[in-house]
Amino acid sequence: MKSNSNKQLVLSALFAMLFTFSVIAQTHSEPAVDPKVDQSNSPTQSDEDENLDTLVVQGNFLYADQINALKTPTPIIDVPQSLTIMTADEIKLRGFDSISDIIDYTPGVNTSQGEGHRDSVVFRGVRSTADFFIDGVRDDVQYYRPLYNLEQVEILRGPNALLFGRGGTGGILNRVTKKGVLGMAFNELQTSVDSFGSFGLQIDSNFDTGDHSAFRINAMFEGLENHRDFFDGDRVGINPTARFALGIDTTLDLSYEYVDHERFIDRGIPTGTNGRPVAAFEDIVFGDPSLNLNALEAHLFRASLQHAFSDNLKGNFSAFYGDYDKFYQNFYVSGYDQANSPDVVTLDGYVDTTQRENLIVSGNLIGQFMTGDVEHTLITGVEFIDTASDQDRYNAFWNTTLDDNEIFVINRPLDLRNGVGVNASGNPTMNDFTADLNDDTHVDIEVFSAYVQDEIQLSDRLDLILGARFDSFDITVFNVVAAETRSRKDEEVLPRAGLIFKPQEDMSLYASYSESFLPRSGEQFANINGNNNQLDPNTFTNLEAGFKWDFAQGLSLTAALFEIEQSSPQVADDDPATLDVIDSEITGFEAQLKGQINDQWFISAGYSYLDGEQVNRSGNTGLRPRELPENTFSLWNNFQLNDQFGMGFGFTYQDESFINNSNSAKLPSFTRFDAAAYYDLSDQFSIQLNVENLTDELYFPNAHSTHQATVGAPLNARLTANWRF
Repeated sequence: MKSNSNKQLVLSALFAMLFTFSVIAQTHSEPAVDPKVDQSNSPTQSDEDENLDTLVVQGNFLYADQINALKTPTPIIDVPQSLTIMTADEIKLRGFDSISDIIDYTPGVNTSQGEGHRDSVVFRGVRSTADFFIDGVRDDVQYYRPLYNLEQVEILRGPNALLFGRGGTGGILNRVTKKGVLGMAFNELQTSVDSFGSFGLQIDSNFDTGDHSAFRINAMFEGLENHRDFFDGDRVGINPTARFALGIDTTLDLSYEYVDHERFIDRGIPTGTNGRPVAAFEDIVFGDPSLNLNALEAHLFRASLQHAFSDNLKGNFSAFYGDYDKFYQNFYVSGYDQANSPDVVTLDGYVDTTQRENLIVSGNLIGQFMTGDVEHTLITGVEFIDTASDQDRYNAFWNTTLDDNEIFVINRPLDLRNGVGVNASGNPTMNDFTADLNDDTHVDIEVFSAYVQDEIQLSDRLDLILGARFDSFDITVFNVVAAETRSRKDEEVLPRAGLIFKPQEDMSLYASYSESFLPRSGEQFANINGNNNQLDPNTFTNLEAGFKWDFAQGLSLTAALFEIEQSSPQVADDDPATLDVIDSEITGFEAQLKGQINDQWFISAGYSYLDGEQVNRSGNTGLRPRELPENTFSLWNNFQLNDQFGMGFGFTYQDESFINNSNSAKLPSFTRFDAAAYYDLSDQFSIQLNVENLTDELYFPNAHSTHQATVGAPLNARLTANWRF
């Protein structure tokens, strides 16, 4: 890993480069004007600021017609793929406090357990812990991402490599952060408490520091509690930002974020002889109350410079530096035989640490021009990523079994605390998390990317999108355990094409093709040793056809058919010198209705159908991919009954799905009902009540493996107070 002095050198160089770029850009600008409104988020903006807004496009109130992550000023109706936007206002009204809350009400995606210490999303049947972005910049470390400082969350489905690079095989999730607002001063305070005892505090303050600058700070504290024994924790986040109007055509945003998060790790309950989670164990935590722990500390620096060189040529430059220190240790169920040994369970465990530094620098130019009667919007860009990641893992080691597994009698609680307990035979047993080193790797990664995309308006009704991205992924891994160094370099050219036909201004029909890839080092770079070092990346292709219709003011309907095909090279069984290329595919349908039906009624409804089959060297297996529910459906309604009082009601449904690839364990289908009520006591103060799982249903929303099924939360109410002053 880099030394602290090297970290400081990198940061100094980063901001020196930004300053130099801003000075150069300012020499091409007119003298600064007197902006008195928000340049990114306000619904009414000055003409002078509109040029800048085309570079970073934000969502509008409660629904959005443009998307930040695409880097060009493209309305959603003109984007040839499925996507969903959830704004900060909607997140607040719905009482959401996690990525998984948003996913529950988004078509085409569902959650995975993430082993109780990270966000894990299944995008169209492809599980990912790394396809996350902040303001369009990669955020691939495994942790729970907070929502306190967000303007909106954008979820794009289908392979997205052209703009985002490797991964993004089933989709990506982009968080758009709040920026300073020029010419305004405001404060917003939010406090909340729920029936489990969890509580939270958030503040959003914007300071008017002059005509050409603004300072904003978002901060949060959460005390974590839930329905499970021993669960607790806390989370702190603070994100000061500054915005500078360096000229009429130039804006600089600077941001620092600190995240500190500790929580108990709960990996759920085992499945029984029928392959379903054992409901009788719903209240039992299969872990160590003292040692099942996750801790993350992160320092994130972000900078973005935007400049309009002319009415038709704009550019942006961004830099990101992240320093992450993560620790987690846990015990979990590795084996359970309900038929023969119903009263005992086998526990396994490990302790894992990760120290990672990410430096990401990128730049884009966006030009609009004509060739004859044809209009072009051309984006060209480059990106450089430098990652240094050290990770190690120690297995559990019991003095009674001399390995990582031990058997315990099922009780509430288990007879285990601080690594010391009594096993199923009645003998004292003790674990040592320092005796059995599983792996220790030091990884260095350099990625260089260049991309180009042309949005071609062939006529008033027909648009063509063509683009390609070149990615060079160079990884070196030092395996401490084996005392060896391995390296591999993958270079891929990934195309994207789309065709959009608009029979009328508020309606579009589209077809698209895109590709992505994932190196054999995996999402978290730990899997390069052995035969995997010799194999080409997995590649993914996506075919999609869809329909979008803004059929009423503020109300839109979208629908899409798609097919994702994965090609995975594998060493041939009969000849290790040759490869088999195994293709598998997932097909599906999505539909979404979202927006204001009238001034009093907001609706958000989503449906998805997903189908797929596992494929191996022998062909189709007849097995369904894990974590792929056939049908999901969600519906949410907000009703503004009068000027002061509003109500919300909705539900989310998920079909049964298989927990494992052998299809021997499954999650039952479930329907969860949620509700809300809102009351404005004044223009400055409001309260709201959000209720989750109104019917108090026992359900299991996700899992990690056969004997690790998450127990969904029972009926829970959260009371929130909001002040604006």
